[in-house]
Amino acid sequence: MESDPKKTLLNTPSRIVHRFPLDGTGLKRLTEAGLAWLRTNQQVVNALNVFPVPDGDTGTNMVLTMQAAIDEISRVKENNAGKMAHAIAHGALMGARGNSGVILSQLWRGFARELDSLELVDGESLVRAFRTARDTAYKGVVRPVEGTILTVAKDIAAAAEEALKVTQDPFEILEFIVPAGELSVQKTPELLPVLKEAGVVDSGGKGLFFIFEGMLRYVQGLSLEVSTVAVPLSAMKLEETMESIEPGQDFEWVIDFRPHTPLQIDTFYSDLEEMGTSIQLGEGEGIYRLHIHVPENKRDLPLHYTFSLGTVTKATFENLIDQMDQSAGKSHNHPVVLTPVKNGEIAVVAVSPGDGIGRVFASLGAAAIVQGGQSMNPSTQELLQAFENLPTDKVIILPNNKNIIPTAEAAAELTAKHLAVIPSKTIPQGLAAMMRLIPDGDFVSVVDEMKSSLDEIQSGEITTATRSVEIDNVEVKEGQIIALHNGKLVYASESIEDACLGLLEKAGTEDYELITLFYGDTINQREANRIADIIRTKYPDQELEIQEGSQPHYHFIISIE
Repeated sequence: MESDPKKTLLNTPSRIVHRFPLDGTGLKRLTEAGLAWLRTNQQVVNALNVFPVPDGDTGTNMVLTMQAAIDEISRVKENNAGKMAHAIAHGALMGARGNSGVILSQLWRGFARELDSLELVDGESLVRAFRTARDTAYKGVVRPVEGTILTVAKDIAAAAEEALKVTQDPFEILEFIVPAGELSVQKTPELLPVLKEAGVVDSGGKGLFFIFEGMLRYVQGLSLEVSTVAVPLSAMKLEETMESIEPGQDFEWVIDFRPHTPLQIDTFYSDLEEMGTSIQLGEGEGIYRLHIHVPENKRDLPLHYTFSLGTVTKATFENLIDQMDQSAGKSHNHPVVLTPVKNGEIAVVAVSPGDGIGRVFASLGAAAIVQGGQSMNPSTQELLQAFENLPTDKVIILPNNKNIIPTAEAAAELTAKHLAVIPSKTIPQGLAAMMRLIPDGDFVSVVDEMKSSLDEIQSGEITTATRSVEIDNVEVKEGQIIALHNGKLVYASESIEDACLGLLEKAGTEDYELITLFYGDTINQREANRIADIIRTKYPDQELEIQEGSQPHYHFIISIE
């Protein structure tokens, strides 16, 4: 029998040690604390992926969304709580990445809408803000699904209303909603069968919980730097699998140093994020080890920066592009040549996970390519920047990934141009849609034609399982090669070639005419040709093409048409 929440609150002494006015500055402090704790637990959230594929990026998307909000308010000299909340919401919207990031930005939008231009946040206004945040997020989703971040937001709002019956103190309300949020997260598998089948809780809900828990830990005087949750081994391997060279990250530094004074971790990470990506920090016996990827024009900055903080004991420096060339046997030529667009014509913005696939989209008429895909969802701002300066007011976005569709739709709401989002969930769908593009055609007709093409193609993906699980009646062991058909897990094997054949059989390939293999950055052309020959032997009546895709994580993306 569950205890009475009001009695629980009354009988539990408050542990708040830092109290301050919840004006603009106070709200900023809490938001920064929420981000710090979310970042600390980023890989914990990333590991909560339903499918055992290397696209567990919910934690990363939520961190980047929150970081965009912090970047926005860092420039705001405002002590009005409502106006600060609006700045947070704007930053989160512009930086929103993936489904979780977009919903998080909508929560902030509702929160700010309720506070409006309120100078101070008290208990009643905080509870109303939670309520409006919940309502705004639910309204922003066409078909809300329970057992997700939405449910956790709803339960937090309900808990806040209960807390208000016994306290008007916003900090004590925070003490009440955090355990309620944790309980809500634990219950998500009971509401969403796919979570229960995979043995995980909802990742977006867990990320939202960490944001509020970070705020509470801050006012309780607890550390925001050391996670209290152990990251599963599979999550650590997932992080290794996700490690790749981001576009423009040409060099890698590994620096060991002893700081002169204790590191301010939040400031340290914030400074490093101005220099590069793939930032990792380890500590042992008084020495910190820093790992970071940096672009050519910033290649010496991490070393100079660490010199300013302490004594460097060891530093190694690698050229990542040369490293990749040698290991993969690839050359970096054949630039992406975009299609010029004239005033009045239709411009297509395509999201692509690799340069090879980007070149194919460009050859079919794309006016702009945005880097993105599994584990690297672009932000709302990045999509806007891709088309705002194009000399036309007719724009089509091809997200080519289900998690990027909400971000594209958010960008559509922020532009005055005529913009349509084709809900392509895979690269093959996006390419099929491109075949229907008529640049000088009627905008509505072209959009309808491109949408109709999505159901005319089969999509396949071959990757390595990041953990052991049984889902969709397929038993998978960590490290096996797995196949997904139209997003559904259908086959597991010990070899890439067998996984490809298993996928093609599940897709009924004998009834189609063309198979196209886009090989990723884990496969060289010689290996791709070898596997293609095996497929040709099995399917001699089908035409088969091979394209360099350059996508990370996925050995092959396969189009069947």
